Amino acid sequence: MNYELIGISVLWLFLYGYLIVASVDFGAGFFAYYARVTKKDHIINQLISRYLSPVWEVTNVFFVFFFVGLVGFFPDAAYYYGQSLLVPGSIAIVLIAIRGSFYAFESYGSKDNAFYMFLYGATGLLIPASLSTALTISEGGFIEETGNGVQLLFGKLLSSPYSWSVVFLALVSVLYISAMFLTYYAHRAGDKPALELVRKYALFWSSPTIIASLTTFIALSQQNMEHFERALDLWWVFGISVGFFMVAVFLVYQGKYYGWAFISVMFQFFFAFFGYGASHLPYILKPYITITSAVTNETMAISLIIAFLAGLCLLVPSLILLMRMFLFDADYVKGNK
Repeated sequence: MNYELIGISVLWLFLYGYLIVASVDFGAGFFAYYARVTKKDHIINQLISRYLSPVWEVTNVFFVFFFVGLVGFFPDAAYYYGQSLLVPGSIAIVLIAIRGSFYAFESYGSKDNAFYMFLYGATGLLIPASLSTALTISEGGFIEETGNGVQLLFGKLLSSPYSWSVVFLALVSVLYISAMFLTYYAHRAGDKPALELVRKYALFWSSPTIIASLTTFIALSQQNMEHFERALDLWWVFGISVGFFMVAVFLVYQGKYYGWAFISVMFQFFFAFFGYGASHLPYILKPYITITSAVTNETMAISLIIAFLAGLCLLVPSLILLMRMFLFDADYVKGNK
């Protein structure tokens, strides 16, 4: 049995879960601050608050599973990624801590503090930008191994078109996913003013998302031709992703079936994300880590696969229960409780 392939597939599934859940959270933070700046916070901020209140504490569960699993399945990842991402990783942790502090202050009555709201909105963009560094350096050419350990080449990273294209894609994807979900959520709440506002956000950010995807794909050909050619072999996977994108935008533009529109968004990113991951194999960090050379022993791999599948079977029903009890409860979603 190909344990390393099963292992990386399970980990990628957790990372995909984090992509969707965290994007809604991060984007909602930006939209809440933007609405305040544009004097429209009275329209959507209550809606955003109703969504975030029950789910913000579980947002990072998917990411924790992925991080622990990556180190467990591929121990070399701790050495290479741990040293190379020391600075951007530390920045991300600080930003996550700041964001968590906002939730605490918001819960204890500082809802009208402009500075806290600014931090909430800013971290919604800065966290995905800093985390996207991991995907950038995985293409190779951004780190070097010396006698003193692994060093991140900051100059090359900051001057790389591919690096900035990934950051741009991360930012617009977060806003697009979040706007699409909030459109569906506003529809479920029967909040027509909020629906019209976030629907405009969703349509606005759809174009930058597809443009950023194409830009990143072109930049990839300049950074890693081998990966680019393997991605071309999987053109049909990315074609399905584009198809779901068109369905989602069409439904939102027509103003109907918002639930199916968001499901289409999830499938859009599912195929794009797994297409990217499949074309990246066998490398996890080129050229230092591959799924065959860096995998842990077979016994450990089997144990981790069982544990993570069990965790997935526990986490998904828990999220469904959370949504049924709070997010999509008829009274809660309308703000009646």
